[in-house]
Amino acid sequence: MPRENAHELWAEGIELFNGSRFFACHEVWEEVWKRASGAEKLFYQGMIQAAVAILHAQRGNPRGARSTWEKARAKLDSLPAEHMGIALGELRDAVAAFVAAATVGHPHAPPKIRRL
Repeated sequence: MPRENAHELWAEGIELFNGSRFFACHEVWEEVWKRASGAEKLFYQGMIQAAVAILHAQRGNPRGARSTWEKARAKLDSLPAEHMGIALGELRDAVAAFVAAATVGHPHAPPKIRRL
């Protein structure tokens, strides 16, 4: 039985993401994803994939970063710029820029999630 509800896990994952703890973030969000259904499940899956794409980029795996980010974008691009209490449009742009820069050898600080 999980000790936290989905909202608490989502918030914990945001904190981990913003602390550049992308593997831990992905683990926490997987708990939320497992409980979700429909469009909500696809959103969480896209967010998990975004975190993993950043992790691949940081670990010097440009192919994995690009591939995983493409999968994430397929799930996140159709959603509004403000979604689930975050600035999703800004995040999409920031992750795309981060992955692009990292895959050509010009990494910079990883993106953060802005809460609304």
